[in-house]
Amino acid sequence: MISMTSVILFLRFILLQLFVNIAKGASIFNVIEFGANPNGTTESTQPFLSAWASACASRVSSSIYVPEGRYLIGFAEFRGPCENPIRVQIDGTLVAPIDYNALGNSSYWLLFIQVNRITVVGGVIDANGAGFWACKTSGQNCTVGARSITFNWVNDGEISGLTSINSQLTHLVINSCNNVTVSNVNIVAPDLSPNTDGIHVQSSTNVTITNIIIKTGDNCISIGPGTRNLWMEKIQCGPGHGVSIGSLARDFIEDGVENVTLVNSNFSGSDNGLRIKTWARPSIGFVRNISYRNIVMNNVENPIIIDQNYCPNNQGCPLQSSGIKINQVTYENIQGTSATQVAMTFDCSPTNPCVGIKLKDINLTYLDIKKAQSFCKNIGGTSGGVIVLENCL
Repeated sequence: MISMTSVILFLRFILLQLFVNIAKGASIFNVIEFGANPNGTTESTQPFLSAWASACASRVSSSIYVPEGRYLIGFAEFRGPCENPIRVQIDGTLVAPIDYNALGNSSYWLLFIQVNRITVVGGVIDANGAGFWACKTSGQNCTVGARSITFNWVNDGEISGLTSINSQLTHLVINSCNNVTVSNVNIVAPDLSPNTDGIHVQSSTNVTITNIIIKTGDNCISIGPGTRNLWMEKIQCGPGHGVSIGSLARDFIEDGVENVTLVNSNFSGSDNGLRIKTWARPSIGFVRNISYRNIVMNNVENPIIIDQNYCPNNQGCPLQSSGIKINQVTYENIQGTSATQVAMTFDCSPTNPCVGIKLKDINLTYLDIKKAQSFCKNIGGTSGGVIVLENCL
């Protein structure tokens, strides 16, 4: 008969072999072993880049580990292609230099470029943007500013569990990517911080954004040309400028936006809710197959708005008419309170009217007691279910 002691020793042996096999299957590169200092004041950019170079060249899957502590990082470009998948595990805080000039005119702080199978998990990134915002608002001659974390030409990427605070410009950019997931991310900047969009997506396909809390000074999420198959769910937005498709029609030759969905989300105190914005000038671009479902508004200005007459100071819009074609946009189960009496605005292009706009179960009130109003111009569509506001469609 086999004794209990023998069974325990056998199980220990199996577990030991399992851990050995795991260790053989992946390499771990600790940034401290490359010279990074977690005191928050010693420049640690090069150690991070050295850890990346080793991970990128690894013949097996690898992890870059950032232990607890604060790490002073300047502009860092993590470039691929790399041999195998890389996981960046951040248990500490990355801080940008307080002097915003230190990031120069690169437009980036942390840039992941031409990398496949990259995962960034956990941690805090603090861009120390206050000095840059002060420069911009004072009208001084400033650097162009930096986006905190950018994925450029990334395939099969993931960002999860990250907190981004006080970005100089946009917190997170997804550009020219395919199959990227962003989840469980917190984004924070003051409500008056200029151009601090939470997440910007453009020229990308199959992007999923879920369980995000965004409190910032510009769009919570902005969606640019060339975005296709974007799924957004459980977004908490406010303060901020809402979830915006656009601005579009900046250029005449411009890729379209299609198959965008936002569901089960909340807006609180934001300047806009669900917004589509285009310049009032010619373009071959389009917006189609957009779906907004199960959205709650709490004291939101412009809960639903399509604005195709964007033209600051009436400059650069020779025909005052947008070429962007908007069709098949659905709003379903949108409820809550509007901070403006006109809760629903459809100000569409006179030369390219909005078509296929669908409303179903819209319950928006103004100041909780007054019936909210709507405004329609150059629009065609249908209404169904219960519409609790003055419906112009």
